[in-house]
Order: sequence, then C-alpha cells, then structure tokens
Amino acid sequence: MKTIYVKDIFRKVPHMGGIKWKKCIPWKQVVPTFLFLGAMFLLGRSAGEIMGELQQTAAAVQESENWGLGFGQEGQKPTGNASAAELKKYDAYFCAEGDEKVIYLTFDCGYENGNTEPILDALKKHNAPATFFVVGHFLESAPDIVKRMLEDGHTVGNHTYHHPDMSKISDKASFQKEMDDVASLFREVTGAELSMYYRPPQGKYSTANLQMAKDLGYSTFFWSLAYVDWNQDSQPSHEEAFSKLTKRIHPGAIVLLHSTSKTNGEIMDELLTKWEEMGYTFRPLSDLVD
Repeated sequence: MKTIYVKDIFRKVPHMGGIKWKKCIPWKQVVPTFLFLGAMFLLGRSAGEIMGELQQTAAAVQESENWGLGFGQEGQKPTGNASAAELKKYDAYFCAEGDEKVIYLTFDCGYENGNTEPILDALKKHNAPATFFVVGHFLESAPDIVKRMLEDGHTVGNHTYHHPDMSKISDKASFQKEMDDVASLFREVTGAELSMYYRPPQGKYSTANLQMAKDLGYSTFFWSLAYVDWNQDSQPSHEEAFSKLTKRIHPGAIVLLHSTSKTNGEIMDELLTKWEEMGYTFRPLSDLVD
C-alpha cells in the first residue's frame, strides 16, 4: 500500500487563481506541524486512558483495608478500623454486641502439623463450640481431621482455596471460584455442605469483596482478639500467650487463633479453664447471624 503524504496532495492541486501552491506553502514548517499535532492527539488520548486506569486503581486501593484493632482498657472491647454498624451492612462481624461474657472461638487452618487434634481434644473436654476456617490445602491433606470437626459438633467455614490477597480480586467470577472450590471439596470430603461463613485471608479486604461475599450468601467474620501465634519459627511462650489472651478478652469476643500453633495446642485446655474461671462461656457463630 502506497503512503500518501499531505505534501503530495497539495502538489496535485492545480494552480487556482494564479496561485502557485508549491511556492506559497512553507512545507518545511507545515509538515512537521501536522506530524506534531497528530502525535499530540495520539499521546493525549493514550495519556487520558492511562490516567483513567490509574484513577480506577487508586480508588480500589483506597477502599482496600487490612483488618486492625485498637485496644483500650483491659477487659474492654476494642475498636476496629470499621465499626460494627458499617460491617453489618455487608453481613460482616468482628464482635458481638452487649456485655454478656460470651466468647466465640475461631481457628484459621492453613495446613496440618499435628496441633489441631490437641486443640479439638481440649474443646471437647470443655464442650466449647468453635468454627474452623479452612483452605483448600487443609481439606486435601487432612480430610479425617475435617470430618472430626463435624463429628465433634464444630462449624467449618471458608478461608478461600489458595489463601490469596482477596482485596486485589476485583471481578466476581475469580472471587467466587476461590469460594466455590472450597465448598465443592468440602462436600466431596465430608458429604456435608460448608457453612456460609467467610474469613478473608490475613484480614485483607475491600468493601467490594464484602459485597461479593454477601451476594454469594456468606457472612464475613473478622475478629476482636488475636495474637502472633502463626510464626512457626518464633512461637510465643505459654506466659506470653496467657498474658495476651486473658488480659484482652472481653464480652462478645470473636477470638482468632491458628490451629498450626504449637503453643495453642499446648495451652488450650488451661486457656479455656482460665476463661471459664473469669466467668465466660462459649457459643457458636450461628448465634450472631441467626
């Protein structure tokens, strides 16, 4: 295909009114000007599109959050970086209302390393119900323990299949696949339906995520008490664990613990005893959503 230049077009225009176009038009100025204007048009359009994408990304980042807590006096409820009222719009919770001395026990289960069964033994001894949030790997590698959770009367919830940063997932199809894959494998392993409870991995979320979970029928559960128990290379001592978990316990607490923690496996019986001696009882998360 032959390229036609503006200069060539003007050369073909006949002499009109005695005007010699070739001599009249300063081509050395006109052609660069046309090229410059064309380039600016294309660059301006691209820049506008890029700016639009950047603005959309910035908006998504601004609405993303890492769940966090602020603690005041010992034994008092903490504040979250979203209020209970704000979360309620999305069927999401981090703490129960009221002053009744009730604890909701929850465990995040990423993998099995021998500490979940001691936890289950302690829960059974105290007749304490709990919710275990499982990922795909846990279902794949520890199906018998998942079955025992149900047999012991506990609830199993959704912690996503691959434990990604869900706040970075903006399309509903990808979000739903993370959830559905856990529910499908749970059904295959246990023959039962997964409870419609969701915990965002690492507490990372966006309001869009919360709405997606709600649209899928899930209630989202954050927490109002946790401590650094997940680092296998630096497990807290028994004393450190008791200090955190007894001083910061409060009415209506949703407690997050990790089933991978060696410390949790070792202290669970004594911890539940201490909480009972402080006047607390244990209830399932279903109390908050039913």
